[in-house]
Amino acid sequence: MPTLSPPAKPAVVPDLRGRFGPYGGRFVPETLMFALEELTQAYAEASQDPAFQAEFRRILNEYVGRPSRLYFAERLTKEAGGARIYLKREDLNHTGAHKINNAIGQGLLTKRMKKKRVIAETGAGQHGVASATAAALFDLPCRVYMGSEDIRRQELNVFKMRAMGTEVFPVESGSKTLRDAVNEAMREWMASVETTHYIIGSAIGPHPFPMMVRDFQAVIGQETKEQSVEQFGRLPDVVVACVGGGSNAAGMFYPFVNDTGVELVGVEAGGRTNVYGEHAATISNGKPGVLHGSFSYVLQDDDGQTAPVHSISAGLDYPGVGPEHSYWKDNGRVRYTSINDAEAMEGFRVSSRLEGILPALETAHAVVETMRIAAKRPKTDVVVLCFSGRGDKDCAEVARLEAGLPASH
Repeated sequence: MPTLSPPAKPAVVPDLRGRFGPYGGRFVPETLMFALEELTQAYAEASQDPAFQAEFRRILNEYVGRPSRLYFAERLTKEAGGARIYLKREDLNHTGAHKINNAIGQGLLTKRMKKKRVIAETGAGQHGVASATAAALFDLPCRVYMGSEDIRRQELNVFKMRAMGTEVFPVESGSKTLRDAVNEAMREWMASVETTHYIIGSAIGPHPFPMMVRDFQAVIGQETKEQSVEQFGRLPDVVVACVGGGSNAAGMFYPFVNDTGVELVGVEAGGRTNVYGEHAATISNGKPGVLHGSFSYVLQDDDGQTAPVHSISAGLDYPGVGPEHSYWKDNGRVRYTSINDAEAMEGFRVSSRLEGILPALETAHAVVETMRIAAKRPKTDVVVLCFSGRGDKDCAEVARLEAGLPASH
Protein backbone atom coordinates (compact mmCIF):
# COMPACT_ATOMS: atom_id res chain seq x y z
CA MET A 1 0.00 0.00 0.00
CA PRO A 2 1.33 3.50 -0.79
CA THR A 3 2.60 5.68 2.03
CA LEU A 4 -0.22 7.74 3.52
CA SER A 5 -0.06 11.42 2.66
CA PRO A 6 -1.43 14.21 4.88
CA PRO A 7 -5.19 14.84 4.66
CA ALA A 8 -6.27 17.08 1.79
CA LYS A 9 -6.76 20.73 2.71
CA PRO A 10 -10.46 21.54 3.01
CA ALA A 11 -12.16 24.24 0.98
CA VAL A 12 -12.57 26.27 4.17
CA VAL A 13 -10.55 25.66 7.31
CA PRO A 14 -11.74 27.00 10.66
CA ASP A 15 -10.40 30.50 11.24
CA LEU A 16 -8.48 31.48 14.34
CA ARG A 17 -11.75 31.59 16.30
CA GLY A 18 -12.59 28.07 15.18
CA ARG A 19 -15.36 29.14 12.82
CA PHE A 20 -16.58 27.09 9.87
CA GLY A 21 -18.40 29.92 8.14
CA PRO A 22 -20.87 31.06 10.83
CA TYR A 23 -20.60 27.82 12.82
CA GLY A 24 -18.27 26.63 15.57
CA GLY A 25 -16.43 29.05 17.84
CA ARG A 26 -16.34 28.99 21.64
CA PHE A 27 -19.37 29.57 23.85
CA VAL A 28 -18.04 28.53 27.24
CA PRO A 29 -17.55 29.96 30.74
CA GLU A 30 -14.37 31.96 31.32
CA THR A 31 -13.08 29.06 33.44
CA LEU A 32 -12.57 26.97 30.31
CA MET A 33 -10.97 29.58 28.06
CA PHE A 34 -7.46 29.03 29.43
CA ALA A 35 -7.75 25.25 29.00
CA LEU A 36 -9.02 25.67 25.42
CA GLU A 37 -6.20 28.09 24.56
CA GLU A 38 -3.68 25.69 26.08
CA LEU A 39 -5.15 22.80 24.08
CA THR A 40 -5.21 24.83 20.87
CA GLN A 41 -1.54 25.72 21.26
CA ALA A 42 -0.55 22.15 22.15
CA TYR A 43 -2.44 20.75 19.16
CA ALA A 44 -0.98 23.34 16.78
CA GLU A 45 2.52 22.38 17.89
CA ALA A 46 1.82 18.64 17.82
CA SER A 47 0.33 18.79 14.33
CA GLN A 48 3.62 20.26 13.09
CA ASP A 49 5.83 17.92 15.14
CA PRO A 50 7.14 14.97 13.06
CA ALA A 51 7.86 12.98 16.24
CA PHE A 52 4.27 13.34 17.50
CA GLN A 53 2.83 12.42 14.10
CA ALA A 54 5.16 9.43 13.79
CA GLU A 55 4.18 8.15 17.24
CA PHE A 56 0.47 8.63 16.44
CA ARG A 57 0.85 6.67 13.21
CA ARG A 58 2.96 3.96 14.88
CA ILE A 59 0.28 3.31 17.50
CA LEU A 60 -2.48 3.31 14.88
CA ASN A 61 -0.58 0.76 12.83
CA GLU A 62 0.84 -1.51 15.54
CA TYR A 63 -1.85 -1.27 18.22
CA VAL A 64 -5.11 -0.26 16.52
CA GLY A 65 -4.47 -2.36 13.40
CA ARG A 66 -4.59 0.27 10.68
CA PRO A 67 -5.02 0.56 7.81
CA SER A 68 -8.53 -0.87 8.09
CA ARG A 69 -9.76 -2.91 5.12
CA LEU A 70 -11.76 -1.61 2.17
CA TYR A 71 -13.96 -4.65 1.53
CA PHE A 72 -16.14 -5.44 -1.50
CA ALA A 73 -19.56 -6.45 -0.12
CA GLU A 74 -20.54 -8.83 -2.90
CA ARG A 75 -23.83 -10.07 -1.43
CA LEU A 76 -25.03 -6.62 -0.39
CA THR A 77 -24.19 -5.48 -3.91
CA LYS A 78 -26.20 -8.33 -5.41
CA GLU A 79 -29.14 -7.63 -3.09
CA ALA A 80 -29.18 -3.93 -4.04
CA GLY A 81 -28.92 -4.82 -7.73
CA GLY A 82 -26.96 -1.77 -8.81
CA ALA A 83 -23.66 -0.09 -7.94
CA ARG A 84 -20.84 -1.99 -6.25
CA ILE A 85 -20.80 -1.55 -2.47
CA TYR A 86 -17.53 -1.36 -0.54
CA LEU A 87 -17.24 -1.24 3.25
CA LYS A 88 -14.50 0.75 4.99
CA ARG A 89 -14.09 -1.66 7.90
CA GLU A 90 -13.60 0.54 10.97
CA ASP A 91 -15.29 -2.28 12.90
CA LEU A 92 -12.03 -4.23 12.56
CA ASN A 93 -10.07 -1.68 14.59
CA HIS A 94 -9.02 -2.59 18.12
CA THR A 95 -12.07 -1.79 20.33
CA GLY A 96 -14.43 -2.29 17.38
CA ALA A 97 -15.04 1.20 16.00
CA HIS A 98 -13.52 4.38 14.60
CA LYS A 99 -13.47 6.04 18.04
CA ILE A 100 -10.04 4.67 18.94
CA ASN A 101 -8.33 6.87 16.30
CA ASN A 102 -9.32 10.05 18.14
CA ALA A 103 -8.80 8.61 21.63
CA ILE A 104 -5.19 7.70 20.81
CA GLY A 105 -4.54 11.16 19.39
CA GLN A 106 -5.99 12.95 22.40
CA GLY A 107 -4.26 10.54 24.78
CA LEU A 108 -0.93 11.50 23.26
CA LEU A 109 -1.85 15.18 23.60
CA THR A 110 -2.71 14.63 27.26
CA LYS A 111 0.78 13.28 27.90
CA ARG A 112 2.31 16.12 25.89
CA MET A 113 0.46 18.69 28.04
CA LYS A 114 1.49 16.78 31.20
CA LYS A 115 -2.11 16.46 32.40
CA LYS A 116 -2.53 13.83 35.10
CA ARG A 117 -5.93 12.31 34.22
CA VAL A 118 -8.63 12.20 31.55
CA ILE A 119 -12.41 12.31 31.50
CA ALA A 120 -14.77 11.49 28.66
CA GLU A 121 -18.45 11.16 27.79
CA THR A 122 -20.03 8.28 25.94
CA GLY A 123 -23.37 7.27 24.47
CA ALA A 124 -23.02 3.94 22.71
CA GLY A 125 -19.98 3.23 24.85
CA GLN A 126 -17.54 2.97 21.94
CA HIS A 127 -15.85 6.28 22.75
CA GLY A 128 -15.87 5.32 26.41
CA VAL A 129 -14.16 2.03 25.62
CA ALA A 130 -11.70 3.82 23.33
CA SER A 131 -10.91 6.40 26.03
CA ALA A 132 -10.52 3.65 28.65
CA THR A 133 -8.20 1.82 26.27
CA ALA A 134 -6.04 4.90 25.64
CA ALA A 135 -5.98 5.65 29.38
CA ALA A 136 -4.75 2.13 30.13
CA LEU A 137 -2.16 2.34 27.35
CA PHE A 138 -0.83 5.71 28.54
CA ASP A 139 -1.21 4.99 32.30
CA LEU A 140 -3.78 7.71 32.94
CA PRO A 141 -6.66 7.57 35.45
CA CYS A 142 -9.96 7.86 33.59
CA ARG A 143 -13.58 8.65 34.41
CA VAL A 144 -16.33 8.25 31.78
CA TYR A 145 -19.72 9.94 32.13
CA MET A 146 -22.56 7.85 30.71
CA GLY A 147 -26.33 8.27 30.91
CA SER A 148 -28.02 5.56 32.96
CA GLU A 149 -30.29 4.72 30.00
CA ASP A 150 -27.20 4.13 27.86
CA ILE A 151 -25.60 2.09 30.64
CA ARG A 152 -28.66 -0.17 30.44
CA ARG A 153 -28.43 -0.40 26.64
CA GLN A 154 -24.67 -0.94 26.55
CA GLU A 155 -23.83 -3.35 29.38
CA LEU A 156 -21.00 -5.02 27.47
CA ASN A 157 -19.14 -1.76 26.87
CA VAL A 158 -19.64 -0.74 30.50
CA PHE A 159 -18.00 -3.99 31.56
CA LYS A 160 -15.08 -3.38 29.19
CA MET A 161 -14.46 0.11 30.54
CA ARG A 162 -14.48 -1.04 34.13
CA ALA A 163 -12.25 -4.02 33.32
CA MET A 164 -9.63 -1.58 32.01
CA GLY A 165 -9.68 0.39 35.26
CA THR A 166 -11.96 3.24 34.19
CA GLU A 167 -14.66 4.61 36.48
CA VAL A 168 -18.05 4.71 34.73
CA PHE A 169 -20.10 7.52 36.28
CA PRO A 170 -23.89 7.13 35.79
CA VAL A 171 -25.74 10.30 34.79
CA GLU A 172 -29.32 10.41 36.08
CA SER A 173 -30.32 13.88 34.88
CA GLY A 174 -32.47 14.76 31.86
CA SER A 175 -33.01 11.99 29.34
CA LYS A 176 -30.12 10.02 30.90
CA THR A 177 -28.39 9.75 27.51
CA LEU A 178 -25.49 11.29 25.59
CA ARG A 179 -26.50 14.95 25.87
CA ASP A 180 -26.66 14.68 29.66
CA ALA A 181 -23.33 12.82 29.80
CA VAL A 182 -21.69 15.71 27.90
CA ASN A 183 -23.27 18.19 30.32
CA GLU A 184 -21.81 16.41 33.34
CA ALA A 185 -18.36 15.95 31.76
CA MET A 186 -18.26 19.67 30.92
CA ARG A 187 -19.16 20.54 34.52
CA GLU A 188 -16.37 18.41 35.91
CA TRP A 189 -13.83 19.77 33.43
CA MET A 190 -14.58 23.31 34.60
CA ALA A 191 -13.65 22.25 38.13
CA SER A 192 -10.47 20.35 37.22
CA VAL A 193 -8.94 21.97 34.12
CA GLU A 194 -5.47 22.30 35.65
CA THR A 195 -4.96 18.55 36.00
CA THR A 196 -7.53 17.02 33.63
CA HIS A 197 -7.97 16.71 29.87
CA TYR A 198 -11.48 16.15 28.51
CA ILE A 199 -11.38 13.70 25.57
CA ILE A 200 -14.47 14.80 23.63
CA GLY A 201 -15.53 11.88 21.47
CA SER A 202 -17.12 13.56 18.47
CA ALA A 203 -16.56 16.55 16.21
CA ILE A 204 -18.57 18.77 18.57
CA GLY A 205 -17.86 21.21 21.37
CA PRO A 206 -15.81 24.41 21.50
CA HIS A 207 -12.78 25.06 19.29
CA PRO A 208 -10.36 23.27 18.83
CA PHE A 209 -12.30 20.02 19.40
CA PRO A 210 -14.28 19.88 16.10
CA MET A 211 -11.13 20.51 14.06
CA MET A 212 -8.92 18.25 16.18
CA VAL A 213 -11.30 15.28 16.24
CA ARG A 214 -11.84 15.60 12.48
CA ASP A 215 -8.09 15.62 11.88
CA PHE A 216 -7.47 12.53 14.02
CA GLN A 217 -10.30 10.73 12.19
CA ALA A 218 -9.24 11.89 8.71
CA VAL A 219 -7.09 8.77 8.43
CA ILE A 220 -10.35 6.99 7.50
CA GLY A 221 -10.99 9.05 4.37
CA GLN A 222 -7.33 9.28 3.41
CA GLU A 223 -6.94 5.49 3.49
CA THR A 224 -10.20 5.12 1.58
CA LYS A 225 -8.94 7.37 -1.24
CA GLU A 226 -5.71 5.44 -1.59
CA GLN A 227 -7.37 2.01 -1.29
CA SER A 228 -9.99 3.00 -3.88
CA VAL A 229 -7.35 3.91 -6.43
CA GLU A 230 -5.46 0.73 -5.58
CA GLN A 231 -8.47 -1.62 -5.75
CA PHE A 232 -10.63 -0.21 -8.54
CA GLY A 233 -8.48 2.45 -10.14
CA ARG A 234 -10.36 5.63 -9.20
CA LEU A 235 -12.27 7.43 -6.48
CA PRO A 236 -15.76 6.19 -5.50
CA ASP A 237 -18.88 7.82 -6.90
CA VAL A 238 -20.59 8.10 -3.50
CA VAL A 239 -19.34 7.97 0.10
CA VAL A 240 -21.85 7.35 2.92
CA ALA A 241 -21.54 7.63 6.72
CA CYS A 242 -23.88 7.84 9.70
CA VAL A 243 -24.03 11.17 11.58
CA GLY A 244 -24.72 11.75 15.26
CA GLY A 245 -22.19 14.28 16.52
CA GLY A 246 -20.40 13.42 13.31
CA SER A 247 -16.84 12.18 13.95
CA ASN A 248 -16.77 9.12 11.67
CA ALA A 249 -18.46 11.10 8.90
CA ALA A 250 -16.13 14.09 9.33
CA GLY A 251 -13.10 11.80 9.17
CA MET A 252 -14.43 10.02 6.10
CA PHE A 253 -15.68 13.12 4.24
CA TYR A 254 -12.87 15.59 4.99
CA PRO A 255 -10.26 14.23 2.56
CA PHE A 256 -12.94 14.12 -0.18
CA VAL A 257 -14.22 17.70 0.25
CA ASN A 258 -12.26 19.05 -2.74
CA ASP A 259 -13.09 16.00 -4.89
CA THR A 260 -16.34 17.46 -6.15
CA GLY A 261 -17.10 14.46 -8.35
CA VAL A 262 -17.61 12.35 -5.22
CA GLU A 263 -21.08 12.64 -3.67
CA LEU A 264 -21.03 12.72 0.15
CA VAL A 265 -24.08 11.51 2.09
CA GLY A 266 -24.62 11.76 5.86
CA VAL A 267 -27.29 9.61 7.51
CA GLU A 268 -29.00 10.79 10.70
CA ALA A 269 -31.27 8.98 13.16
CA GLY A 270 -34.92 9.29 12.11
CA GLY A 271 -36.08 7.65 15.36
CA ARG A 272 -39.69 6.52 15.73
CA THR A 273 -41.34 9.35 13.77
CA ASN A 274 -40.55 12.82 12.46
CA VAL A 275 -42.46 14.37 15.38
CA TYR A 276 -40.59 16.66 17.81
CA GLY A 277 -38.90 14.54 20.51
CA GLU A 278 -39.22 11.29 18.55
CA HIS A 279 -36.01 11.46 16.50
CA ALA A 280 -32.41 12.74 16.48
CA ALA A 281 -32.20 14.10 12.91
CA THR A 282 -30.53 17.39 13.85
CA ILE A 283 -29.49 18.68 10.43
CA SER A 284 -32.71 17.57 8.76
CA ASN A 285 -35.00 19.15 11.38
CA GLY A 286 -32.97 21.50 13.57
CA LYS A 287 -31.96 25.14 13.37
CA PRO A 288 -28.80 27.03 14.32
CA GLY A 289 -28.17 27.47 18.03
CA VAL A 290 -25.61 26.94 20.78
CA LEU A 291 -25.05 23.56 22.41
CA HIS A 292 -22.06 22.34 24.43
CA GLY A 293 -19.89 25.33 23.61
CA SER A 294 -20.42 25.50 19.85
CA PHE A 295 -22.77 27.24 17.41
CA SER A 296 -24.27 24.65 15.11
CA TYR A 297 -27.54 23.03 14.08
CA VAL A 298 -29.48 22.01 17.21
CA LEU A 299 -32.84 20.35 17.78
CA GLN A 300 -34.70 22.91 19.88
CA ASP A 301 -38.13 24.32 20.63
CA ASP A 302 -39.41 27.79 19.74
CA ASP A 303 -37.89 29.19 22.94
CA GLY A 304 -34.45 27.81 22.11
CA GLN A 305 -34.58 25.02 24.68
CA THR A 306 -32.78 21.85 23.57
CA ALA A 307 -35.25 19.22 22.42
CA PRO A 308 -35.64 15.72 23.81
CA VAL A 309 -34.38 13.19 21.28
CA HIS A 310 -34.73 9.51 20.57
CA SER A 311 -32.85 6.91 18.55
CA ILE A 312 -32.61 3.15 18.70
CA SER A 313 -28.83 3.73 18.58
CA ALA A 314 -27.24 5.27 21.67
CA GLY A 315 -24.45 6.83 19.61
CA LEU A 316 -26.82 8.87 17.40
CA ASP A 317 -29.10 9.88 20.29
CA TYR A 318 -27.86 13.50 20.39
CA PRO A 319 -29.66 16.82 19.71
CA GLY A 320 -26.68 18.56 18.10
CA VAL A 321 -24.11 18.01 15.36
CA GLY A 322 -20.57 19.13 14.63
CA PRO A 323 -20.21 22.67 13.23
CA GLU A 324 -18.36 21.54 10.12
CA HIS A 325 -21.33 19.34 9.20
CA SER A 326 -23.57 22.39 9.56
CA TYR A 327 -21.25 24.27 7.20
CA TRP A 328 -21.24 21.41 4.68
CA LYS A 329 -25.04 21.25 4.84
CA ASP A 330 -25.42 24.95 4.12
CA ASN A 331 -22.93 25.02 1.25
CA GLY A 332 -24.38 21.84 -0.27
CA ARG A 333 -21.19 19.79 -0.20
CA VAL A 334 -22.82 16.99 1.82
CA ARG A 335 -26.39 15.71 1.43
CA TYR A 336 -28.00 14.71 4.73
CA THR A 337 -30.88 12.30 5.12
CA SER A 338 -32.35 10.12 7.88
CA ILE A 339 -33.28 6.50 8.52
CA ASN A 340 -35.84 5.48 11.14
CA ASP A 341 -35.55 2.87 13.90
CA ALA A 342 -37.40 0.12 12.06
CA GLU A 343 -35.32 0.62 8.91
CA ALA A 344 -32.11 0.56 10.96
CA MET A 345 -33.14 -2.77 12.50
CA GLU A 346 -33.58 -4.14 8.98
CA GLY A 347 -30.14 -2.78 8.07
CA PHE A 348 -28.70 -4.71 11.01
CA ARG A 349 -30.38 -7.92 9.80
CA VAL A 350 -29.41 -7.50 6.14
CA SER A 351 -25.73 -6.86 6.84
CA SER A 352 -25.60 -9.71 9.35
CA ARG A 353 -27.33 -12.29 7.17
CA LEU A 354 -25.86 -11.41 3.80
CA GLU A 355 -22.28 -10.55 4.73
CA GLY A 356 -21.82 -12.16 8.13
CA ILE A 357 -20.88 -8.74 9.50
CA LEU A 358 -22.91 -7.43 12.45
CA PRO A 359 -23.07 -3.62 12.24
CA ALA A 360 -23.42 -1.28 15.17
CA LEU A 361 -26.95 0.15 15.19
CA GLU A 362 -25.40 3.51 14.30
CA THR A 363 -23.77 1.96 11.24
CA ALA A 364 -26.98 0.10 10.37
CA HIS A 365 -28.62 3.44 9.53
CA ALA A 366 -25.96 4.04 6.89
CA VAL A 367 -26.25 0.46 5.58
CA VAL A 368 -29.88 1.15 4.62
CA GLU A 369 -29.09 4.40 2.81
CA THR A 370 -26.13 2.79 1.04
CA MET A 371 -28.37 0.01 -0.28
CA ARG A 372 -30.90 2.56 -1.54
CA ILE A 373 -28.26 4.63 -3.29
CA ALA A 374 -26.63 1.57 -4.87
CA ALA A 375 -30.00 0.30 -6.16
CA LYS A 376 -30.50 3.52 -8.15
CA ARG A 377 -27.06 3.57 -9.75
CA PRO A 378 -25.49 1.60 -12.60
CA LYS A 379 -23.35 -1.44 -11.88
CA THR A 380 -20.26 0.46 -13.00
CA ASP A 381 -20.60 2.90 -10.08
CA VAL A 382 -19.03 2.44 -6.64
CA VAL A 383 -20.56 3.37 -3.28
CA VAL A 384 -18.33 3.27 -0.18
CA LEU A 385 -19.88 2.96 3.27
CA CYS A 386 -17.95 3.99 6.37
CA PHE A 387 -18.64 0.87 8.44
CA SER A 388 -18.08 2.77 11.64
CA GLY A 389 -18.48 0.03 14.24
CA ARG A 390 -19.34 -3.57 14.97
CA GLY A 391 -22.61 -4.66 16.50
CA ASP A 392 -21.64 -6.93 19.38
CA LYS A 393 -22.40 -4.04 21.78
CA ASP A 394 -25.98 -3.93 20.44
CA CYS A 395 -26.87 -7.63 20.33
CA ALA A 396 -28.71 -7.68 23.67
CA GLU A 397 -30.69 -4.55 22.77
CA VAL A 398 -31.59 -5.89 19.32
CA ALA A 399 -32.71 -9.18 20.86
CA ARG A 400 -34.84 -7.28 23.40
CA LEU A 401 -36.45 -5.15 20.71
CA GLU A 402 -37.13 -8.12 18.44
CA ALA A 403 -38.75 -9.96 21.34
CA GLY A 404 -40.86 -6.92 22.21
CA LEU A 405 -39.60 -6.88 25.80
CA PRO A 406 -39.74 -3.73 27.96
CA ALA A 407 -36.53 -1.85 28.75
CA SER A 408 -36.30 -3.32 32.24
CA HIS A 409 -35.49 -6.77 30.80
